Amino acid sequence: MATDLSLYRNIGIFAHVDAGKTTTTERILKLTGKIHKTGEVHDGQATTDFMEQEQERGITIQSAATTCFWKDHRLNIIDTPGHVDFTVEVYRSLKVLDGGVGVFCGSGGVEPQSETNWRYANESEVARIIFVNKLDRIGADFMRVVGQVEDVLGANPLVMVLPIGREDNFTGVVDLLTRKAHVWTDPGNPEAFELQDVPADMVDEVEEWREKLIEMAVEQDDDVMEAYLEGNEPSMEDIKKCIRKGTINLDFFPTYCGSAFKDKGIQLVLDAVVDFLPDPTEVDPQPLTDEEGHETGEHATVSVDEPLRALAFKIMDDRFGALTFIRIYSGKLEKGMTILNSYTGKTERIGRMVEMHANDRNELDSAQAGDILAVVGMKNVQTGHTLCDPDHECTLEAMVFPDPVISIAVSPKDKGGSEKMGVAIGKMVAEDPSFVVETDEETGETILKGMGELHLDVKVDILKRTYGVELEVGQPQVAYRETITQAIEDSYTHKKQSGGSGQFGKIDYRIRPGETGSGFKFESTVVGGNVPKEFFPAIEKGFELMMAEGPVAGFPLLDVEIELFDGAHHAVDSSAVAFELAARGAYRQSMPKAGAQLLEPIMKVDVFTPDDHVGDVIGDLNRRRGMIKSQDAGATGVRVKADVPLSEMFGYIGHLRTMTSGRGQFSMEFSHYAPCPANVSEEVVAAVKERKAAQQK
Repeated sequence: MATDLSLYRNIGIFAHVDAGKTTTTERILKLTGKIHKTGEVHDGQATTDFMEQEQERGITIQSAATTCFWKDHRLNIIDTPGHVDFTVEVYRSLKVLDGGVGVFCGSGGVEPQSETNWRYANESEVARIIFVNKLDRIGADFMRVVGQVEDVLGANPLVMVLPIGREDNFTGVVDLLTRKAHVWTDPGNPEAFELQDVPADMVDEVEEWREKLIEMAVEQDDDVMEAYLEGNEPSMEDIKKCIRKGTINLDFFPTYCGSAFKDKGIQLVLDAVVDFLPDPTEVDPQPLTDEEGHETGEHATVSVDEPLRALAFKIMDDRFGALTFIRIYSGKLEKGMTILNSYTGKTERIGRMVEMHANDRNELDSAQAGDILAVVGMKNVQTGHTLCDPDHECTLEAMVFPDPVISIAVSPKDKGGSEKMGVAIGKMVAEDPSFVVETDEETGETILKGMGELHLDVKVDILKRTYGVELEVGQPQVAYRETITQAIEDSYTHKKQSGGSGQFGKIDYRIRPGETGSGFKFESTVVGGNVPKEFFPAIEKGFELMMAEGPVAGFPLLDVEIELFDGAHHAVDSSAVAFELAARGAYRQSMPKAGAQLLEPIMKVDVFTPDDHVGDVIGDLNRRRGMIKSQDAGATGVRVKADVPLSEMFGYIGHLRTMTSGRGQFSMEFSHYAPCPANVSEEVVAAVKERKAAQQK
């Protein structure tokens, strides 16, 4: 049986750390009858925060998906994390949502992270309503936050309710459309609210805001607008239609307020989700792309009658096995069906399908366009893979993840831990594409790479608690490189005589610095057969193998050209091995003479700071050897762009928060390699020597 898609709402709840997303989600679940006892985040008991790390830090790390019902509508809700190092989770969730609820703190207002999330939602064109939470907090001010939404986010808030009382005296809200006051008298019972008349001292204010609301709404429909201008108030149905249209077009964002913790004002938000947020068919369909991510011009229209198209947007490993979260865009998905993963080109059979409620689940036999569900035990599916009908291959939008910028070396504390660590890390990499793991060939250490210090912190924590692997964690490391600055000409002879056939090979060569980014180039200009042609590959191989370890501190050597111009060979004693060894000896002999120097990675850093702290931020970046590239003033502050060496950026977020009283934020990505100043180079070389000495012990 096909369900009516107009009764579906796929929504995400997203906001800054601590604005109360998770508590809001809890209240929604309680009101919709999903849970009977509400958990509290600050007691570490929330339903959707079921990872230990989440309960302990009071932050959401993984987005949890859950399904509930309100007024005959099915709501699929995803609670996303707010912290900057986990934005990849937010971004991924937005890809599969049709609408969202942006939660802002009544006293904290619009914080930098909410800006990032808001920007992501704008890019993904997700319709949103706004909920200003924590109005019972000291310093909470609904109108101030509404002003910030206009100034900071450059968005149009459509004020739908006004708060009654403030801070401790916050008792309810007035619904501007119905002119009714919703007052909660019993603090422990969200369902017990009374509908009262508007308090006498608020009547004028309510009329003023109601007029603004209607004027903004009727702009969506010319006929309704004309009638309104002639003095006829539109019907409630027409106003709601206009608000819905404007919300879906992102022209404005219906704005509500309340206190999730005290159970005030959540019902109106749920009504707004049903009334104003789009159902799956009202959103622009996902574009189909080719493998490189270029749009093909086709779209995945949301309909049960089209071929199956679905997107895996999240992978989670829990006590029941690996769960793959899937959003179905079109068609049906049934148990036992065979589907194609268009990324790997492999087919898989669908085993168990479950509908998630945070940490519990209900088994499903079939699902269809518009559904968000989890499939248990899929083998080769990763985040961002498209699952489709084998006869109608397609790719939904390619997902692009940022490259990691920071690495730490880890090793298990006890000998038996390495296999356990390998398995655990394998699972974690599948869950989070922005987390990368490599093995250092020389030391055998495992290197973890991530998006920032907190990101790696949490990963180490998860390894310890979820998988029971205790790690020794090294200092954060920078990936240095080396290059040469002078051209030299040199000669090297390798000969070994010890009874029987010997080894002989002589090469004359020139070494010179190559162009930036050219890597390693080898050419031979030998004429007259002094070095036979068949030995050229061996000579090239000899040099190339040595490039992995530069003469300054053993980092890989970049941008070098080597030209072989003459040499000598012996009819019996020359062999490929002899010439390869000659090249290796030549490298050791000549590279240190070629003015070798250390290169360091330079990052493109983008800092956002409020106006009053710009001087401090720029001064600090200069002290970190940064080159300021540009300054742009925006509505709420200044963006400073600079090129800064990675080695100077460790711990930066802490300094930035201190300097800007918690309001600054930054992002950085790799730009290029540049020569290190002499004093830095000396420190790095000394540190490398120390490390090697320690390893030899």
